[in-house]
Amino acid sequence: MRSNVFANVNTLITENPSFAPNVTLVLGACGIAKSVASLNAFCQDVQVPPPTSTQPPPSDISSITPPTPTGATSPPSQTHLPHSESPAKKVKLEVIVPAIVAPLAVITMACVIFGLYLGKRKHTTEQNVANNTQYALPTQPPGPLPVTIVTENPNKGLAPSPGDYIMKADSLQYDVATLQAATNNFSDDHVIGRDGFGVVYKGSLPDGQEIAVKRLSRTSNQGDKEFKNEVLLLAKLQHRNLVRLVGFCLTDREKLLLYEFVPNKSLDYFLFDSQKRGQLNWSTRYNIIKGIARGMLYLHEDSPDRILHRDLKAANVLLDTEMNPKIADFGMARICAFDQTHIDTSKVVGTYGYMAVEYLLHGQFSIKSDVYSFGVLVLEIVIGRKVSDVIYQSGGSFKLLSYAWSCWLDGEPLRLLDSMLGNSYSNLEVIKCIHLGLLCVQEDINKRPTMATIVHMLNSYAAAAGTLSMPQPPAFLYSSSSDQSTTRRSNTDSTTWSQN
Repeated sequence: MRSNVFANVNTLITENPSFAPNVTLVLGACGIAKSVASLNAFCQDVQVPPPTSTQPPPSDISSITPPTPTGATSPPSQTHLPHSESPAKKVKLEVIVPAIVAPLAVITMACVIFGLYLGKRKHTTEQNVANNTQYALPTQPPGPLPVTIVTENPNKGLAPSPGDYIMKADSLQYDVATLQAATNNFSDDHVIGRDGFGVVYKGSLPDGQEIAVKRLSRTSNQGDKEFKNEVLLLAKLQHRNLVRLVGFCLTDREKLLLYEFVPNKSLDYFLFDSQKRGQLNWSTRYNIIKGIARGMLYLHEDSPDRILHRDLKAANVLLDTEMNPKIADFGMARICAFDQTHIDTSKVVGTYGYMAVEYLLHGQFSIKSDVYSFGVLVLEIVIGRKVSDVIYQSGGSFKLLSYAWSCWLDGEPLRLLDSMLGNSYSNLEVIKCIHLGLLCVQEDINKRPTMATIVHMLNSYAAAAGTLSMPQPPAFLYSSSSDQSTTRRSNTDSTTWSQN
């Protein structure tokens, strides 16, 4: 193909030497000639012969005439003008020059555009890499807040001070003077709650943020170890259904914890009051149950460490302005390895009625011990009574779990429902909660569901009876008739009822 181009160029330059420089520049820019200089030399070596005849050269397309058909009269001969004045020659140049220059110009333009495209693409790629490097999400989850527990006293031979155990927590630590001012010197007018470890005050920080200050009693069982434990755990936990730690204060005389202020107090404030319980309709109660389940699932499966609460009860569930639950009070919580089945302890602490049988009798607790406490709490929310209450019926007197088990065996689980709810409830949801509650309080810990299963069932529209196994008897049964619960156990697997 290149030889044809040069042949045409040779003809063009032979017939029009003045066009040689222009053709040289075009061919050189497109890379067809080896170099502009060589092309110029080539053009200079061409000898332009003088015109010897008025006839055009054989290669001239104007000399090519179609054959004359037989019997046709040949056209009259034409008189050719001199070479310098021939109009046909001008027409030929006007045809050949664009025919050569136009393709070369198109090729050159295409090369330039393609080169610009490659350059821009490379620049864009480098810019994207730089931007991704600058704004890339971290490959590791953010670490916990800067609270560190020192397990050994670095100053051996010296008595450890409280400050030896909590370090690098400047962003969380408050001085006593600030908290005294926030609570009006711990005035009784600011008391919003009490528990086994101390008193809770409502306060306000200088920036206007409302807080709840838990002031641990000097005679309480929660010493430095429990206090540091609660600070460490809460500093790591971030979940909408867990109370948020704002800060702490630890001195030789004071142990103070600062929480976010939750305005609607605790669940037991409403649930076990005959008047305030009416503010908890079924929709609110069901959302509270689901929120507590999500918070416990986070502690067991999704938090940085597997955490056992060990004191889940209505008094330790706070309610915000929209009645969303927040699990609180981690003073007795323990960290458990994810591959650890249980923890043994010789010191049993907690609230009677919420403690599982294996923990109360043998000092063994696990995530299934928390599941037991959750089951008790669910039944309390459905029934509207405390686990320690004695319920009197025509068949005798029952504690809460025994009464729930009795109604279940009779095929009348809806009889458990709090009468203050009236008819504003979902049969499916109520029976599902009772079913799950009884599964959680089974004596055999291997038969209790996990919090993951519980959350899944609460968020599902399917009936629990078609998905979950039938519950076995609770760990603790009490009634005025000693053989009442025993005679009904054999009918467990055949119990049926309507969930419509």
